[in-house]
Amino acid sequence: MTTHSLDGKVVVVGAGAKNLGGLISRKMGEAGAKVVVHYHGDATRPDAEATVQAVQEAGGDAFAFQGDLTKPANVAALFNEARSRFGRVDIAVNTVGKVLRKPIVETSEAEYDSMFDINAKAAYFFIREAGRTLNNDGKIITIVTSLLAAFTDGYSTYAGGKSPVEHFTRAAAKEFGSRGISVTAVGPGPMDTPFFYGQETPERVEFHKSQAMNGDLTKIEDIEPIVRFLATDGWWITGQTIFANGGYTTR
Repeated sequence: MTTHSLDGKVVVVGAGAKNLGGLISRKMGEAGAKVVVHYHGDATRPDAEATVQAVQEAGGDAFAFQGDLTKPANVAALFNEARSRFGRVDIAVNTVGKVLRKPIVETSEAEYDSMFDINAKAAYFFIREAGRTLNNDGKIITIVTSLLAAFTDGYSTYAGGKSPVEHFTRAAAKEFGSRGISVTAVGPGPMDTPFFYGQETPERVEFHKSQAMNGDLTKIEDIEPIVRFLATDGWWITGQTIFANGGYTTR
């Protein structure tokens, strides 16, 4: 039986400095967790430091860790540092991702490699290191995309790069289940963050809005409570992809 409280738990958040990852880090910290805020590069360092400070001001404990998670050695170092600093790891949330909207015939090999490294390879080794590191009754949650249930153009390398995570999630759920570790994926709809707008025209933004409840994009505040639920009371859900998108897509 798992505990439903975050108090005293240690949470590793991949890409945990800003946007959805930053909100997850802050809310986990406010709920009493100790948070490892991962960030990729120097440009995101101020966001990571601000998120760590917010957790600390809320009475929690946190530190930031920089690394390119497409390199498995850096993923291992992230989890090792978490265990070294806090003595344990209980929850691992991976929000790492990269969006590209581009026709297949215009996509370069370098773009393909980058998209699959960031969206699939980093996710795989994040799950692997979490499986090696987490305490029994731990939680592993990966952010994917509601495009996994879409029939659309332009997103071959984004939806394609995220789609293997569903298979990673199911396999890990079976392999780690005897230890009480649940493994889930959450697929938001198009989110109201800079992550989304750089890939779309204003006309397409309006179309995406029109496909969900209230004519709205998904907000990070819509997704964070679902992640927190899966990390606590929702622990019995495992091996699943949860589409949280206001009716944007479904299977």
